Amino acid sequence: MPATLSYAGRTEAPRAQPIPVRVSGFGGVQGLAAYLRDARVTHLVDATHPFAAMMSANAVAAAQLAGIPLVALTRPAWVPVPGDRWTRVADIQSAVAALGGPARRILLALGRMHVADFAAMPQHHYVLRFVDAPTAPPLLPDHTLIVDRGPFTPEGDRALMETHGVDLVVCKNAGGSGAEAKLIAARALGIPVLMIDRPTLPPRPEVTDPAAVLEWLAHTPAPTERGV
Repeated sequence: MPATLSYAGRTEAPRAQPIPVRVSGFGGVQGLAAYLRDARVTHLVDATHPFAAMMSANAVAAAQLAGIPLVALTRPAWVPVPGDRWTRVADIQSAVAALGGPARRILLALGRMHVADFAAMPQHHYVLRFVDAPTAPPLLPDHTLIVDRGPFTPEGDRALMETHGVDLVVCKNAGGSGAEAKLIAARALGIPVLMIDRPTLPPRPEVTDPAAVLEWLAHTPAPTERGV
């Protein structure tokens, strides 16, 4: 079955893929539905980041408009284990508000999208880690910027936290194993974590294993020509 991988385009040099790739958005629900019809797509797999709430909501609505089945491949959410010191908040705004108080040294493990929001709490020193070097300096008066691409290890993240004197980690509940190193390192060092919960998404079928996607593709009938 031919497939196309779609990227939003936020990473400048994504890893090479063995299938055709398109980059950029679709133009909302109607634009995505039109693409699905024009490209004669028969199955839609939403494998976006758990926090790509708008894209995931658009995918559900567009799949309904185009009359094609959809499944979401998502990472299992992290849950605290003994030794973790988590405070959970609902969203970025709540995370910013939770940082009121004396200056701290914070590992802001959010990528680059929401960094500017934390300028509202300028008393802290922020340690930032980006995949790509930014075209303009981050809008934080006191920060250290590290440009690096994972996968990261617990040992490496522990060394990073110790080197920079980190005493708080702020991150999203992205789940999975690829970004878990910082949580393992924080647990080992007794560093608290401000954990941002996942957004609420429309109801949709979900799986957590790529093999389950292949199973779904093999057993989910394509729509009729009329439905496409």
